[in-house]
Amino acid sequence: MSGYLQENLTDTDGLHTIGDWLRWTYSRFNEYELFFGHGSDNSWDEACSLILQALELPWDFDQSLYSCRLTATEAAHLKNLVRRRIEDRVPAAYLLNQAWFCEMPFYVDERVLVPRSPIAELIQNGFQPWMGNAPVSRVLDLCTGSGCIGIACAQTYPEAQVDLLDLSTDALDVSRINIDRYELWGRVRAVESNLFSALKDEQPKYEIIVTNPPYVDEEDMSDLPDEYHHEPELGLTAGHDGLDLARTILRDARDYLTDDGILVMEVGNSCFALDDAFPNVPFTWLEFEQGGHGVCLLTAAELDQYKDSFAG
Repeated sequence: MSGYLQENLTDTDGLHTIGDWLRWTYSRFNEYELFFGHGSDNSWDEACSLILQALELPWDFDQSLYSCRLTATEAAHLKNLVRRRIEDRVPAAYLLNQAWFCEMPFYVDERVLVPRSPIAELIQNGFQPWMGNAPVSRVLDLCTGSGCIGIACAQTYPEAQVDLLDLSTDALDVSRINIDRYELWGRVRAVESNLFSALKDEQPKYEIIVTNPPYVDEEDMSDLPDEYHHEPELGLTAGHDGLDLARTILRDARDYLTDDGILVMEVGNSCFALDDAFPNVPFTWLEFEQGGHGVCLLTAAELDQYKDSFAG
């Protein structure tokens, strides 16, 4: 980093108010051409997210109060956060140890991916129209990471038991922090499992299996911006075409679904590879009003119908 840029990040003596810090952070984020993909998609939203959350202020903080002055301790804290966001390319969610999903705050650190799945919109809509008025007694969040998907499902279905499965013990430790945050130990459990392996003896049946497994292929992995390299590689990479785990999930999911159940699976940019791998399967690719792609849905009946394709 050039001397000018280093000086530009340390010259903060003239910043006194919340508005000063928002403007300065926004300008620096633009100047340093950061990548935004962990909760925001532009410099202004990222600056607001970082500054307001770091100061323990609400999203709807009254702009007339932007003239409030910061203490020296608050200013030093913000300066350090902005420097790390720019110099080290650390995602803001890791700097704050907090990410929002389904309008709920979740604890996160570098043991888990930053929550950002468009599946949030599907959860908030109660998996409609597929679930209709059917009761939901059990939900499985496979490859749970922080637990955000399963915990959000538990909030949507307050009578349901929810299982959070992950291969990573580090990720499960984070998911347990979030279970505790929402006081859901009576209904939500976190289990170490290589996909469905921990369920083989119990053979539970779920109305909903939702999964956001690793799906980044080799080419995309090599091209990821620096911000993504702070995330655990175990949660991202999935072989040359990104489908190493997706194939197994499609093969085995039916064993754990009720007859009227659904499987929701996110594969991101590997959606094209999935269509190519199973050309006879009419995947339902979901569309989202709030943006996002690469999420498919299959009913139990469809998994039965195409089981030979998935078994191969």
